[in-house]
Amino acid sequence: MILPYHPIILASQSPRRRELLGRIVPEFEVQPADADESLSPDCSPEQNVEQLARRKARAVAQQAASGALVIAADTIVVCDDEILGKPADQADAVRMLQLLSGRTHQVMTAVCVKTADTELAEVSVTDVTFRTLHDGEAEAYAASGEPMDKAGAYGIQGAGGLFIPRIDGDYYGVMGLPVCMLGELLRKVCGGTDTQKG
Repeated sequence: MILPYHPIILASQSPRRRELLGRIVPEFEVQPADADESLSPDCSPEQNVEQLARRKARAVAQQAASGALVIAADTIVVCDDEILGKPADQADAVRMLQLLSGRTHQVMTAVCVKTADTELAEVSVTDVTFRTLHDGEAEAYAASGEPMDKAGAYGIQGAGGLFIPRIDGDYYGVMGLPVCMLGELLRKVCGGTDTQKG
């Protein structure tokens, strides 16, 4: 995908997002965002994750060169109306995994694309079903370290995939960057579609 902007900046330090963006954008810079990541109890999970992505995009855009295009994303996991972010420690990872065991939850990834005069954002929602975890599986997986930097304490593209017999939605959204949705946002930005301010 050729974009008439320079530089293109990914506002994330996630290696998964870097990998996925690299599949559709040949050259980009990485600049992690220093943004407020607090959640509002007055907003729905979808609204919260969209606002997080917008804040990240705006924080990086403020420091970016003229003509830049910033891509930001944020992912949350929602189960029983509880938003599960990255686990605080190994015990918290085990708690999250046991909560998800044998159940279906939602993974919400918001993407925001921002230029000097345009800001577009959308949220991808995917239903993810966990099989029932066997005794000791949550503890062993948490001890591997893989869950510690991931919302909901698992990575579908890694060993966490062993727990997931079914998803309904965007696999890449569960990984952290829904590339089809991002592609449509980029197309709208390049086509001069009306902005959606939030």
